Amino acid sequence: MKPWILGLTGGIGSGKSAAAQGFIERGILVVDADHAARWVVEPGRPALARIVEHFGPQVLQADGQLDRAALRQQIFADAEQRRWLENLLHPLIGQEIVRVLNQAESPYAVLVSPLLIESGQHRMTQRILVVDTPPERQIERTIARDRNSEQQVRAIMQAQASREERLRHAHDVLLNDRDLAWLDREVERLHHFYLSLRGGQP
Repeated sequence: MKPWILGLTGGIGSGKSAAAQGFIERGILVVDADHAARWVVEPGRPALARIVEHFGPQVLQADGQLDRAALRQQIFADAEQRRWLENLLHPLIGQEIVRVLNQAESPYAVLVSPLLIESGQHRMTQRILVVDTPPERQIERTIARDRNSEQQVRAIMQAQASREERLRHAHDVLLNDRDLAWLDREVERLHHFYLSLRGGQP
């Protein structure tokens, strides 16, 4: 039987990666949309050539890799440029995600994406799990992890779907406001529940 797909999302610093790791440890195939997004812009892939043609060579590092920080600066200030980039990358990222999900041999597979709702990737899934964290905790965690300023973190949060928007799409919500042991117990509970589902529906 073909595995059903669980979409896993949450804002920056919500603990998506830690939750995803919990599913991996339980033998579930996890596809990370961020990894797919990195792969489609590797040197030698057509998307990178298109990006350089559009934004100029200043978005490349000396070794030919994409300079994400330089690109981010160009698109964060300009919604039209961001849309251009999204229109180029989203279909390619979608194809890569589908390719990997098709290899799943677990009863269900997980698609982790910070932009699950905004990018339309939720349409590939049968059920959505939102890792939800109070905004102040998200900011704290992200500053500690990425050494970003609070202003940068808030700008990224603005570009992502609002907490309300995510929760509106959620079938399940994992409130991640405690420690990692608590998070792991919640993943365990959800995993057993998901094993009982057919096609993501009770």
